[in-house]
Amino acid sequence: MISVSNPNPSKRTARDDLRNLAIIAHVDHGKTTLVDAMLRFAGSFRDNQVVEDRVMDSQDLERERGITISSKSTAIEFEGTRIQLVDTPGHADFGGEVERVLGMVDAVLLLVDAVEGVMPQTRFVLRKSLERGLKPVLVVNKIDRPEERAEEILDEVFDLLVELGADDDQLDFPTVYTSAKAGLAKLDMGEEAKDLRPLMDAILENTAPPMVDLDGPTQFQAVTFGYDSYVGRLVIGRVNRGVLARGASVVRVGRDGSGETFRVTKLFGTRGIERVEMEEARAGDIAILAGIDSIEIGDTICDPAHPEPLERIEIDPPTISVHFAVNTSPFAGREGRFVTSRQIGDRLRREGLANISVAIEETDRQDTFKVSGRGELQIAVLVETMRREGYEFAVSRPEIIPREIDGQKCEPVEDVAIDVPDWAAGSVMEKLAVRKGRMEDMRQEGGRVALSFVVPSRGLFGYRSEFLTDTRGEGIMYATIKGYEPWAGDLEKRSVGGIVSTDQGQTTPFAISKIQERAMMFVDPGTQVYEGQIVGENRRPGDMNVNVCRAKKLDNMRAAGKDDAPIITPARKPTIESALEWIEDDELLEVTPQSLRLRKKVLSKSHRKR
Repeated sequence: MISVSNPNPSKRTARDDLRNLAIIAHVDHGKTTLVDAMLRFAGSFRDNQVVEDRVMDSQDLERERGITISSKSTAIEFEGTRIQLVDTPGHADFGGEVERVLGMVDAVLLLVDAVEGVMPQTRFVLRKSLERGLKPVLVVNKIDRPEERAEEILDEVFDLLVELGADDDQLDFPTVYTSAKAGLAKLDMGEEAKDLRPLMDAILENTAPPMVDLDGPTQFQAVTFGYDSYVGRLVIGRVNRGVLARGASVVRVGRDGSGETFRVTKLFGTRGIERVEMEEARAGDIAILAGIDSIEIGDTICDPAHPEPLERIEIDPPTISVHFAVNTSPFAGREGRFVTSRQIGDRLRREGLANISVAIEETDRQDTFKVSGRGELQIAVLVETMRREGYEFAVSRPEIIPREIDGQKCEPVEDVAIDVPDWAAGSVMEKLAVRKGRMEDMRQEGGRVALSFVVPSRGLFGYRSEFLTDTRGEGIMYATIKGYEPWAGDLEKRSVGGIVSTDQGQTTPFAISKIQERAMMFVDPGTQVYEGQIVGENRRPGDMNVNVCRAKKLDNMRAAGKDDAPIITPARKPTIESALEWIEDDELLEVTPQSLRLRKKVLSKSHRKR
């Protein structure tokens, strides 16, 4: 929780020219599209300006995955009021971002799909905002879809707010119905929508302006980081008190209470999607400082005569950990630019500085680092980011981080929302029961079944691929961290084994055609493999050692290519998430800028036997 140490609360006045809001939405409910529409309606773009769709998703990974990974802010000028919008990640794995940015806003815009309704990731961020006393403005989006059920969604949201402990003021929320894609909004489903004015008016009328002390000594807290190739590291936060002016001398108060004096040389704000230089930022403004490398998240920048730090930002601890190690496979160093333990360690430590929800620890081995995070997706995004930067390394199977609560060993559990066809519900319930899942709710709607479970986080490792197989790709599953419950006991190991290569060389169609009847292959013909590499999934428990480089023998009666060409089933190429879920304790994921390979920790077949 962020608290302001203001000695004179009576001096606080309302800044009626400002509104600070965070946007809460589940993945793919139209949050970033709505921001685009609001910017266009407010005239933030020039008539001839070429603007990409989803301007707030600035990272390549965000655009490819369609999710928000890091929070960003934008400002919309509307009828004399500046509306500062902060984009929050919709996935619980990035909860560290969520908990930091909610301290910069005074209200939230809750965006819900008019068909899907409230989803698990919406619950996570909404719970955090209600705990901070923030009032929601409900936006029911995608009302142009023929199957919309906007009125039912309104009841669902009200029930959810009651369940999450909202007070009477928070339950008295305004509702706006929108089609972000078309740029339309209305306050009643019976009305005809013309533009987004009803939404903009609802924001101004129903969200409180920030109560600030403009005359007090400067106080600014670093909440999140950014980076610019011209000015370097960017520090983003909100001015809690006074005025932060360019050229002013200020003091940074760190974790241990030590101070460091420096001068503010670069000060920025946002106008639309552009970053603009400012002479000063007043209390309530979200500002960006540049050129300060020593600052950490949670540090307070103060007036030198009044070094009063704000309470440091506290977030939920990590729930899973993996080990990053130097790649030791026979193909090490072929594709990566950064391959040494020093380079990998330096990069991980930089990540730990910028993202306080990730913890980096040294291990007994110099070439291995323990990385703890909030979930598999957060770890997978870090792996993919490092891979694109040219790093090459190996990653171990994720492990749960247990906690002792009231003298009892506890583990993280997740709320799992599942939507499957009728015929697949039985197998889903059976599989999750084996994984210590507990069914909380079951609803049937038009040939499909909606199921709600509480499942230990470790029980979901490796389940997504099984889920897609059991539902033939028609099932939808979302999960989010719920909290901690007593340890559920031992779980069964992976029900299938791996196909492990016994030789180094190039895979052949002849060898793969003989194996694919009993396995799902991870590699295509013509792929370079090495001994100990996992090249497929066995359909039965236990590993199978196979020579996938074996070619058809030549003799006097036939030539190598004379017989009918074998029919090869396309390989199932593992992704980072699916690979992390699939591997066991004695296996690793080898990550390079160009390849993902699964391998045994001990490559030699004879050594594994011993």
